[in-house]
Amino acid sequence: MDKIIVLIGAPGAGKGTQARLLHERCGIPQISTGDMFREMKSLDTPLAREVQEIMASGNLISDEITYKIVRERTSKSDTAGTFLLDGYPRTAVQAEQLEELAGEQGKEIVAIEVDVPTQELLKRLTGRRSCPECGEIYNIYSKPPKVEGFCDSHPQTELVHRADDNEASVKTRLDNYQINTQPLLEYYDSSGRLKKVNGNGEVEDIFTEMAAMV
Repeated sequence: MDKIIVLIGAPGAGKGTQARLLHERCGIPQISTGDMFREMKSLDTPLAREVQEIMASGNLISDEITYKIVRERTSKSDTAGTFLLDGYPRTAVQAEQLEELAGEQGKEIVAIEVDVPTQELLKRLTGRRSCPECGEIYNIYSKPPKVEGFCDSHPQTELVHRADDNEASVKTRLDNYQINTQPLLEYYDSSGRLKKVNGNGEVEDIFTEMAAMV
């Protein structure tokens, strides 16, 4: 049976990397809510116009509207088989709405959590540095540049440390993620559909483990 893969992971857990590998190597389309919302800004459909009005007013997009967007996007031909959802559902209410969609599409839901200890997430996020020239990402703890503070490919270019990658901001982001995501994890765990992957290993090992689940 075809699946809807729900990928869950804290900021810095590496779920974006795994989603990309599943797409490249297994041919599983990655459907991102961020991409869907961006697409809505340029479309001229009744739903897109409704979303544009909500965004322009500064209001939050409701679960109901988000569900309509997901439903419309996943009705396209590239999602006829198994596909992966990145960034949806975010709440237990959205998870219940997704059950309806899965039933309509004749698919089963598999939730996979990329699990990384908080201390490791702090290192990954506070240690990030990026090159403004080429976009290469470094980490002072796990992937330092050859010359401290400068890009390997652009030796004259100083690496940038994002303002919100300081310890206080990162802790707040991780705390908020934990509070908001816990009900979602419990929702899938209670029905025996939550699988966990140790996200603290090598990228290839994590991918091998995850690919076996899908």
